Order: sequence, then C-alpha cells, then structure tokens
Amino acid sequence: MKTGSKAFERARKKAETILKDPEKTRKIVDSAINKASAVKTTSQFQEISEKFQALIRMIRSYISKEYREIPWQTIVLGITAIVYFVTPFDAIFDFIPLLGFADDVAILTAVFSSINHELDKFIEWENEQVAETDPEGISAVEADFEEVQEG
Repeated sequence: MKTGSKAFERARKKAETILKDPEKTRKIVDSAINKASAVKTTSQFQEISEKFQALIRMIRSYISKEYREIPWQTIVLGITAIVYFVTPFDAIFDFIPLLGFADDVAILTAVFSSINHELDKFIEWENEQVAETDPEGISAVEADFEEVQEG
C-alpha cells in the first residue's frame, strides 16, 4: 500500500521496529484498544469496528505464534495502521475536533481494504479453532451470559 503521507511512512518505520519486540507489539495493541474504547461511539469508528477488532485479534494471534499463516507485509501494514491510529500527532492532529480522527479512520479503512483477504482468512481460521474447541458453538462467554439470564 502506497501513501504519500509522511506520518504514515513514519508509522511504518516504527511498526517494523515494534514488530521485532513482542512486548512492544503487545503494548501498542493495548494502546490501540484503549483508544478504540474511547472513540467507539463515534459513527466513523463504528463503521470499521469489526475489522479493527479482527485486526487486533490477528496481531495478537500472530505474536503469540498461534496464527502464522500470514505474509510479513500484512502484519507490518496492520501494525502500521495501529501505530498511526494511536499517534496523536499524525497528518491531522487527533485533538482537532471532528477532523482529528478522520485521517485515522481513512488510514484504517485503506489498510483494511488492502489486507481484507488476509483478515478474512484469519477470521475463517479463528472460526475453525472455535469449532474444534467448542463444537456446539457455545463459548464460555455465551454460557456465562445464559447463566446470568437464567439466574
């Protein structure tokens, strides 16, 4: 994925460095989750929320070595998007009302478009893992939810 954004290129370089250290990768993912929870109600973010969550899960599975069937460039691009997302001083500063988050969403959307096939493959793999470990399709969370409803 080519972009003329200097901020994006800085994020890419930082992503390549971060990916060399699983702990740094975990920290940037945690930062992204924290920021996402702060902006999750914005209409812009709601549109990309599912893909964002899948990206986070894919990266976590990659760094934990559970899921490695992914090109290196896809992981770099995913982390680049996350670095860009958590960096407040990117192309449009995040503290600028309404506009500050627009470039983050645009970058995330472009990255999702670029890696969509790999995200879909990951989600398929993830569903297979659930089917193997939970053949009835009832996860622990769903079971807990059912208990709360019954109780």
